[in-house]
Amino acid sequence: MRDAFAHSLFEAAKACPDIFMVVADISPAASLNNFRNDFPTRVLDVGIAEQTMISLCAGLAIRGFRPFAYTISNFTIYRPFEQVRVDLAYQQLPVTLVGVGGGMSYSALGATHHTIEDIAVLGALPNLTILAPSDPSEVRESVLAITKQNNPVYLRLGKAGEPNLTAEAPEPFVLGTPRLIRKGEKVAFLGYGPILSFAFDAAKLIQERKSVQPAIYSIHTPKPLDADVIKRILTSYDHIVTIEEHVGQGSLAQQIKALAWECQSKARIHTYHLKDEYIHLYGSQNELRTAHGITPARMADSVTPLL
Repeated sequence: MRDAFAHSLFEAAKACPDIFMVVADISPAASLNNFRNDFPTRVLDVGIAEQTMISLCAGLAIRGFRPFAYTISNFTIYRPFEQVRVDLAYQQLPVTLVGVGGGMSYSALGATHHTIEDIAVLGALPNLTILAPSDPSEVRESVLAITKQNNPVYLRLGKAGEPNLTAEAPEPFVLGTPRLIRKGEKVAFLGYGPILSFAFDAAKLIQERKSVQPAIYSIHTPKPLDADVIKRILTSYDHIVTIEEHVGQGSLAQQIKALAWECQSKARIHTYHLKDEYIHLYGSQNELRTAHGITPARMADSVTPLL
C-alpha cells in the first residue's frame, strides 16, 4: 500500500504543482525517491517532530499548497492530536494525514506502534474525512479523490504486500460511497482496510458449506458514511458481517448497528473488531488478529448454522 501511495502521489504531483510532502523521519522507507528527485523543493523531512509536521502543513495550506503529512499512523495522529484538531479540522484546511501501518500492521513493535483507535478518535472531529482503502488499487483511487477535496483528510494505509481485492469489482470507487466489490446473496460482508481479505476467505468457506455466495462491500470511507446506501444494504441481506482492525468503541460496527435500528432492519448482524484491551503479544499481524478473535473460520462458523 505504501508503494501504491508513493507512486500515486508522484503522478498526482506532476499534474498539481501545489502538492507538497512533509514527512517525519520515515522518508527512507516511504518509497518517495521519485518525488524527492523530481520535486526537491516540495518535500521536507521534519525529523521526529510530529507536532511541527502538522502545524507546518497548516501553514503551507494557508499559503495555497496541498500538503500531505506522512509517517507511521500512530505518530501521524496521536502525538500531534491537538494540532490536528485546532490547526487542521477547526480551520478546515486541505491537509492530508497519511498514516502508514494502520491497525496492527507493525505487529512486532508492540502497542506503541499499533493504531487501533484512530477511526473513533478522528471520526469525532468535524470537517475531517477518513479514507481507509482495502487494497493498493483503492489507494490510487483515494489519492486522486483527495486532490479534489478542500478539507482535512486522514488516509489510513496498511504497510506492504496487501493483495488486490477490487480488480473485478462491479462498482467504481466513489469517495463517500460504500462499494460492492463482489456480488452475492443472503450474506454481506462490510469492512475496510487490508483485513477485508478475511471476508473473501470466510465467504469461500460459507460457499463451500452452504452453496451461498456472500456479497462483499468495501467501506473505504468510514467518514462520512453514506447512511442511505448502508440502510439499503441492511434491508437487502439476511446476515451482515462487519470486519475491521479497530476497537469496538467508535467502530464501523457501532455505526452499522445504529443504522440498522433506524431502518428497522431484520438482518442478523455479526461484528468482528478488536477486543477492548491491549493484548501483550508480539508476532505476525495474523497472530494478533487471532488473539483478538478475528479469523475467517470463526466468521464463517457464526453464519453457516443460520443459513
